[in-house]
Amino acid sequence: MTDTPQHELQELTRRRVVVAGGATAVTATAVALGAGLASAQGAPEGMGAHGPGSRPSGTASGTPSGTPEACYALTTETTEGPYYIDADRIRQDVTEDEAGIPLTLRLKVIDAETCEPVRNAAVDIWHCSALGIYSGYEDMGNGGGGTPPSGEPTDVPTGPPPTGGPGGPGGHQEPTDDERYLRGTWKTDRHGHVTFRTVFPGWYRGRCVHIHVKVHVDGTWTDAGYEGGHTCHTGQLFFDEESVLLSAETAPYSANTATRTTLDEDTIYPDNGAEGGLLRLRYKKRDIGRGVLAELTMGVAPD
Repeated sequence: MTDTPQHELQELTRRRVVVAGGATAVTATAVALGAGLASAQGAPEGMGAHGPGSRPSGTASGTPSGTPEACYALTTETTEGPYYIDADRIRQDVTEDEAGIPLTLRLKVIDAETCEPVRNAAVDIWHCSALGIYSGYEDMGNGGGGTPPSGEPTDVPTGPPPTGGPGGPGGHQEPTDDERYLRGTWKTDRHGHVTFRTVFPGWYRGRCVHIHVKVHVDGTWTDAGYEGGHTCHTGQLFFDEESVLLSAETAPYSANTATRTTLDEDTIYPDNGAEGGLLRLRYKKRDIGRGVLAELTMGVAPD
């Protein structure tokens, strides 16, 4: 089953998530970066930035850390896809021993109108494994087959949220198993930053390499997780073709036999660079297997 732009997005008006395994499932605030990556304060020595068009417009290359940043456009909404599971793992490290290139994902969530950081938001991410499998949907196999999606993604609908489970009616699929690797939720800090540790995603027929993301605001963080609030952004994060080709030469990605859709061929990617979710990547070009640092500032409308 491939992602489908016909699937309607929903705005959750009441959410409750449970911390898996109690407090032990919540990782420390500091996330260990993948092998070969430096601390979250900067890129490792000798690591270059990759991904043409991945830097948001209005931001000069090499802008020193801590300098005022340009105001960002509203990050493009894209389809939720059929494999969303309402956040049930409050954690930063979502790897669960899945094989793949270590990926540290650093996002900054800001109000697109004021450029102020969005604090204490709940950010969900989920993506497929190196072999194109989604946890919770292993019976679907590598993307589940089917025809590639077509047409333009739809915007978030207005009015009351649809019924029928976390994904609502339409393209959402009910989970087939209890696996939850490569899925997780964490909160933004006072600067709007949130960091996840995962692996570089693989691919499946009909879609380019991507990570799904949701941002929820106005809820309450409790000992049980995150309650209430609403969804202010549903989108996807994308990877430039150069990095994907390099990953495809590395095990276990090299064992993925699914026909791969390129970024240019994908019908979900809005083709507008960072504004559309294209990540800025840093890695050692001669050894991408050591790890990748992916970054993006996301402009959202929290109200």
